[in-house]
Amino acid sequence: MANIMLVEDQALVRQGLKMMIETDQALQVVAEAANGEEAIYTYRTNQVDLVLMDIRMPVMTGLEATKKIREEDPLAKIVILTTFSDDEYALEALKLGAVGYVLKDADSEKLIQSIHSALRGGLSLDDQVAASVVPKLLTQTKERSLSIDLNAREVSILRLIGEGKNNQEISEALFLSLGTVKNYVSQLLTKVGARDRTQLAILAIKHHLV
Repeated sequence: MANIMLVEDQALVRQGLKMMIETDQALQVVAEAANGEEAIYTYRTNQVDLVLMDIRMPVMTGLEATKKIREEDPLAKIVILTTFSDDEYALEALKLGAVGYVLKDADSEKLIQSIHSALRGGLSLDDQVAASVVPKLLTQTKERSLSIDLNAREVSILRLIGEGKNNQEISEALFLSLGTVKNYVSQLLTKVGARDRTQLAILAIKHHLV
């Protein structure tokens, strides 16, 4: 069972999200926080597999909390709760390594799909959020050249990462062992100078591999 932490300043919204999440028997909400400052402390003191993080909160924003949590734990999985008016904050969070975006008015099925995708190592973007956020991100992202010497297999894996596939899904699609896929992903990170999987996905999208 996956342990989820909810970070949202409105108690009623938090309660609703918890009810939606726990309709899936594989997920349980083990911790809650009402602002970014509480989120950092709560993350440190609980065994959490994924954080569902609101952006706009009092005391400390979700953006600041995401930055701090990721600095302390680079493997932390954080899915952002957003609205269209939060685009600029969402862009920053993606650069900081957020692994997904969920609209606050998403239905339970989309919310749970996004959580499971992020838990499996994928990059989960709601279609509407992607349409709004990704073009801005690509415009702002510094150009990287794919004249880097990538072989055909590396390009295939980069393309699948850009499609939001996790390592297991890439393994099944390309008929490779999971260990081999992990090695290729590590090589890609080094070759293109990317910090994490999210940056690889952005690179694939930017260069029209997806």
